[in-house]
Amino acid sequence: MASTRVAVVGGGISGLAAAWQLVHDLPGAEVVVLDASDRPGGKLRSAVVGGVRIDVGAESMLARRPEGLDLATEIGLAGALAHPATTRASVWSRGALHPMPGGTLMGVPANPAAALGLLDAEEIARDEQERDLPVTPLTQDVSVGDYVAERVGPAVVDRLVEPLLGGVYAGHARLLSLQATVPALWQAAVRGEPLTVAAERAASAAAANGTPVFAGLRGGMATLAESLHAALVARGVRVVSDTIVRSLERTPGGWRLVTGPVPAPVALDVDAVVLSVPAAPAARLLAPHSAPASTELAGVDYASMAIVSLVLPRAGMPPMPGSGFLVPPVEGRTIKASTFSSAKWGWVAEAAGDLVVLRASIGRHGEEADLQRADQDLVAVARKEVGEALGGRLPAPVDAHVQRWGGALPQYAVGHVERVARIGEAVAGLPGLEVAGAAYQGVGIPACIASGRGAALAVATHLQDRVTGGGE
Repeated sequence: MASTRVAVVGGGISGLAAAWQLVHDLPGAEVVVLDASDRPGGKLRSAVVGGVRIDVGAESMLARRPEGLDLATEIGLAGALAHPATTRASVWSRGALHPMPGGTLMGVPANPAAALGLLDAEEIARDEQERDLPVTPLTQDVSVGDYVAERVGPAVVDRLVEPLLGGVYAGHARLLSLQATVPALWQAAVRGEPLTVAAERAASAAAANGTPVFAGLRGGMATLAESLHAALVARGVRVVSDTIVRSLERTPGGWRLVTGPVPAPVALDVDAVVLSVPAAPAARLLAPHSAPASTELAGVDYASMAIVSLVLPRAGMPPMPGSGFLVPPVEGRTIKASTFSSAKWGWVAEAAGDLVVLRASIGRHGEEADLQRADQDLVAVARKEVGEALGGRLPAPVDAHVQRWGGALPQYAVGHVERVARIGEAVAGLPGLEVAGAAYQGVGIPACIASGRGAALAVATHLQDRVTGGGE
């Protein structure tokens, strides 16, 4: 493979993971990562705020999927893995913070009575009736919100499911796919099983598991991207930032990527490509080669959001219960969640000393008006609303930071699983090209790592078969 060259387009965690896999599967090959951003890492990014380096993008990963932990271990970060000091979250609803009831499956409670306060007595009674309702097994995808509302009542959707799904996708439960976003509920629906029973099973399995649900890294999740980037460079991978791939062309031996300004294009010929970019640029690049893939990708919508980080003096802070809180859209607030970073992460508390670090997220799919406000306005509304949730005015911040993530989170609309299957079928007709990223089979860090590594493995297999004569 000494004369082989592979390009990865996109330097987020999916693209970096793809490059890492290629280094191992194609020893001696030249691997180039072309990234449109100013630095690799995508949504894994840190900033110094009030003298404390904190995450301003993703700040944790699912620990019950192995891909993130495995990658961290491979690049020497096993000793930096950390788990939250507390995961006890609340929901800000009906004028108060209510503890998130235990034993929920994406907001569907195994024990409806545990949600008293979030739900009133009538809403709990409606939920409790679900076990006795007849179930017609689902045969096709529906929205999470519509199905859950039909089974256990709209209040469960509005007060519990919406804020949890909003935290993951910045989307709306009545538009998101049940099959793609909550597969455990989907499988129960296909079996013709009450959702409360599925929630009970999930709660029992979680209790029996006993391992932490989430993990982070001392120094922040951005450390994963930074360390992976350094490990790639040490192994000879060329990572080029501020570079947009304007077009993709077929060549007799593979693919040609065209970058640079229109008057002075720069061509890069490679044997294979991993496209690890959001759906819209992937659709544009694939349009000349696969109209079906391009059309399907163009149909994937995205939500934009912002993370507002506040560093405040501890003196004068109202009590902060647990790790933070979620806000249902029905409450009409600007923020959709707040994380008490210095309570959630021991390493943040150590770094902050006498300061308190918290953050608030703003922005849901189709609700971009709030994100058009100036940074100082977003800081002011975050301070105001977090203070109202905690029952007291927050002291003036020592420092603040606003990180805007335009088009950050793909929306898994009804039919998403079938859409991804059609994209896969179309891309299979393009030898030496694979796609990866959050647009396909999961938006979390482990899912993106799995997507990138899987695409790289497919590319490596194609190139090895070509050398041995086992492929096309």
